[in-house]
Amino acid sequence: MTAIKASDLDGSDELFVHQTIICDPNQSSIRIDKFLIERLEKVSRNRVQNAIKADCILVNDAPVKASYKVRPKDQISIVLPSEPGENQNIVPEDIPLDIVYEDDQVLVLNKPAGMVVHPGIGNTSGTLVNALKFYLESNFSFPILKGNGADRPGIVHRIDKDTSGLMVVAKTEFAMTYLAKQFFDHSIDREYLAIVWGVPELHSGTIKGYIGRHEKDRMQMYNYSDENQGKYAVTHYNILEEMYYISLIKCQLETGRTHQIRVHLKSIGHPIFNDARYGGDEILKGTVYSKYRQFVQNCFETCPRQALHAHTLGFVHPTTQKKMFFTQPLPDDMSALLQKWQQYIAAKL
Repeated sequence: MTAIKASDLDGSDELFVHQTIICDPNQSSIRIDKFLIERLEKVSRNRVQNAIKADCILVNDAPVKASYKVRPKDQISIVLPSEPGENQNIVPEDIPLDIVYEDDQVLVLNKPAGMVVHPGIGNTSGTLVNALKFYLESNFSFPILKGNGADRPGIVHRIDKDTSGLMVVAKTEFAMTYLAKQFFDHSIDREYLAIVWGVPELHSGTIKGYIGRHEKDRMQMYNYSDENQGKYAVTHYNILEEMYYISLIKCQLETGRTHQIRVHLKSIGHPIFNDARYGGDEILKGTVYSKYRQFVQNCFETCPRQALHAHTLGFVHPTTQKKMFFTQPLPDDMSALLQKWQQYIAAKL
């Protein structure tokens, strides 16, 4: 019997599934595309062939062609975009999109803070998916949407509702598969800018751990040291500007777990400014005088969300095979917040 092991990366910002198939010692010789179509549920021939073309299917750690014939004890690794939820009825909505780049394969956009990526309980409309469905159906023949009623058209990663910044969206099934493999391989370049409470002891460093649900507060994630309590996560950071009570830092993601940067920064004692879920909406540094408290409250009102922005995005294009980089400057609310603190510190000196 052929063994199949699946590891769906739920609790991750990347939306793909990784499966490993180990062929039986008595496996007969058969083309790999036919072999996988017979063994993978609800996976079409076209989807399998796209995955082979995108090098998302490896046999014994090496890419193969569709004509490859499987052999006994072959180990087959498969990475595919995860299947959309069932019975979803996503209504297209004419919501403006801030599109940074677009061609026939991909679309790069700047998501505003406050916009939810996927519809869900309490957010059934006004999401990025609603907006994308309207845009893509109105302007293109989009097979992912037209073919299977997907509830997340072309989305292979996500950022939190109150985080702003760059996202890449696939416009074809091949592009979606190709991008999913890059997220799986951690070859996507992603840098975030964050304004945090305090100044980290080290000017630059790496935060590691296993991110999983908090044992007492299920709405939070937590950075554990035990691999059995979460998924491995790595964030690199360096300080860009120190302002005594806060800092502007750059974070580079090596992995993409739910709330990764927010959790990692809290774990080293520097929560993101005004991050209500992780304690950043309290005055954590500075004096106790009423004037200072009022100043910080004004800062909270200036940037009424966690001060986190997806600043840089880089990936290899699905068809040109060229590396593409995009940068989006700080949004107005974070820029105004920085300016307030710079003026405050300058007045104290």
